[in-house]
Amino acid sequence: MNLIAATYAPMHSDLSLNLEVIEGYGDFLKFNNIKGAFINGSTGDFVSLSTNERKNIMKAWSAHRSEGFQVINHVGHTSLLEAVELARHSAGLADGIAVIAPYYFKVRTLDQLVQYCKEVAAAAPQLPFYYYHIPVLSGTYFKMHDFVQLAYEEIPNFRGVKFTHNDFVDFQQCLQYKRKEGKDLELFFGIDEMFVNSLSLEGQGWVGSTYNHLAPLYTEIYKVFELKNYQRANELQNMAVQFVQILDGYGGFNGAGKSFMKLLGLDCGPSRFPHATLSEKDLKNAQLKMEEYGLTAPNFSKCN
Repeated sequence: MNLIAATYAPMHSDLSLNLEVIEGYGDFLKFNNIKGAFINGSTGDFVSLSTNERKNIMKAWSAHRSEGFQVINHVGHTSLLEAVELARHSAGLADGIAVIAPYYFKVRTLDQLVQYCKEVAAAAPQLPFYYYHIPVLSGTYFKMHDFVQLAYEEIPNFRGVKFTHNDFVDFQQCLQYKRKEGKDLELFFGIDEMFVNSLSLEGQGWVGSTYNHLAPLYTEIYKVFELKNYQRANELQNMAVQFVQILDGYGGFNGAGKSFMKLLGLDCGPSRFPHATLSEKDLKNAQLKMEEYGLTAPNFSKCN
C-alpha cells in the first residue's frame, strides 16, 4: 500500500525551524510502513515559510533520504520566479516536485495552468513533476481529466496529480485515461477522510496528513476492504473521520494535528500563526474523546 505522509515543518519553541527532528521523522514514517514524504505542502504550512526555510527543509530531508523512500517537494508559490527557484534547488535533492496553482492572482484558463506548470517543471527536468490539485485552497477548479491530457503532451517530465478534491467522477476519469491510454501516471488521492471511497475506484496511491498519525488504522482499512468486509472498512474509516473532527475542534486541524505528533513520540513543536498549538490539557482531552470512538494505541503510529 503506497501511503505518503504530508509532513509537518518541525519548529523550536521560538518558531524557528528545528531541522534536527527530520532524521527521526523519516525513521518514524518508515517504521510505520509509510512509503514517502510530501514536504513543504499545506500540512507543512508552506505559506508561512520563507523560500530559504523551504530550501533548508528540502536539504534536511535529502540528507536523510533512503532507498525506497520517496521525497516529493512541493515548490508552489504565488510568484512563478520563486516557484522556479525552488524547483531548480530541488534538483539532486528530491525524488520529485509538485506545484499548486497560483492562489492569489489566479490562472483563468486551462492553457495558462499548463504553461505555469511547464515553466516550473522545466527548472528541474530530470525530476518527476506532479500537479497539486487542491481547489478548496487554490481556487482553481479545472477538471483534472482535461488537465492530465494536456500536461502529458506538453510537459516532458509530467508524472501525475496529487488529487485533493471530492470530485470522484473526475478522479475516476483520470484513472480510466491512465488505464485506457497506458500512460505512466501516478494519481495520488489526497482526502484522508475519503480513503475507503478511493479504494472502490482502485486507487493505488495516497498522500495525506493523517498518515502521520494513523498509519496502522489505514492499513487495517485496506486489508478488510480487500477481504470485501465493506461494513468494517466503513466503520474504521469513520474512526479516522472522528480523529480529524475532534482535532479540528481545537482551533483547526493543521495546528492540532501537528501538536498531536508529540503524543506519538515525535515532537514537531508549535505552529505558526494562524494555526493553534494545543496545550497539554487540550491534548489529554482530545485523547479521551478519541477513546470514546475506539481510537486507542493500536490505531496510532509509533516510534521505533
